[in-house]
Amino acid sequence: MTLRFRAAVLGAPGERLRVETVEAEQPRTGEVLVKIGAAGLCHTDLEVIEGQLVYPMPIVLGHEAAGTIAAVGPGVDRGRVGERVVLSWNPHCGRCFHCERGQPILCDKYVSQGPAAVTFEGSTRLSLGGVPVRTMMHIAGFAEYAIVTDACAVAIPAAMPLDRACLLGCGVLTGVGAATRIAGLRYGDTAMVIGCGAVGLSAVQGARLAGASRIIAIDLNDAKLAMAREVGATHTVNARDADPVAEVQALTGGRGADCVLEAAGNETSFRLSVEACRTGGEIVWLGKVGVNQDVSFRWGSLMGEKRITRSSYGGARTATDFPALARSYLRGDLKLDRLITHRIGLDEINRGFDDLRAGRSIRSVIMFGDAL
Repeated sequence: MTLRFRAAVLGAPGERLRVETVEAEQPRTGEVLVKIGAAGLCHTDLEVIEGQLVYPMPIVLGHEAAGTIAAVGPGVDRGRVGERVVLSWNPHCGRCFHCERGQPILCDKYVSQGPAAVTFEGSTRLSLGGVPVRTMMHIAGFAEYAIVTDACAVAIPAAMPLDRACLLGCGVLTGVGAATRIAGLRYGDTAMVIGCGAVGLSAVQGARLAGASRIIAIDLNDAKLAMAREVGATHTVNARDADPVAEVQALTGGRGADCVLEAAGNETSFRLSVEACRTGGEIVWLGKVGVNQDVSFRWGSLMGEKRITRSSYGGARTATDFPALARSYLRGDLKLDRLITHRIGLDEINRGFDDLRAGRSIRSVIMFGDAL
């Protein structure tokens, strides 16, 4: 039986998204059909809209989503129907060079299929008026339903609200994981986080959970800096008003931060990250610029045995990370409520991206029915 449901479709870069009724097949072997409860608007989605990240069109965006399993394909335990799940955008084969070395984010199949915007088994499953519609990052979460591989629908506690749960799927895991797993922060360390969007605020929380004694948040927006204090920053610096390097050195006896987590994604912030790091310290880059953009550094800032790591998904182990993060939220340790600045309907998606583009939101979340 053909499925029909509403989805936000991007027809071409630079266009507004259109809410259309698309068609899809039932889930195939090893797949599940998820009724989406909530989906977050991320900068990566915006990059596709603005043509910075190139995909075939038309396409359904959305890669930060949570919902309930509505149906399963052959080979999937039927007992999964009704499970509350967070969706992972990193399916992986488990057998290639990188998967065997514990680097699923670099899976050969995942990386090679990404630009085609197809499902992990390699097909287009959505259509509109007989025209194939592409699937962003193996999810296409800006829709009432999504078809994903079984392993990418990760069960979470039933008490976890779906609007908070969807944040775990990208921004929260990326930031928390960078601080707790990639950076190797230790108890008593000084951490600096540059950029206080959803990823940066999650990195602040990861630094807090890792036991950092000083957490210095940097941004240009006082409201975002206030939010950083709410979720764990001990110090904040508005880079319009003060020199972040001088501030961190004043707090650390001239040494600099033990770890700098860059989550702003611009040339200035990348340079700041290495200038503010102490000798022998660590820099983790979460933000990004255009793949062909050059970024220059003062050579002396790179000296002193500083270590730089690029992290895309916080060293994700989604099968255990998603439920663990959900439990952390339910205990009150992980603060997600304030990250959601706007709750919108699917028909308001363009306004949500306008707010994101203008810096008026941390996370706008599309609510599908009852997302609580």
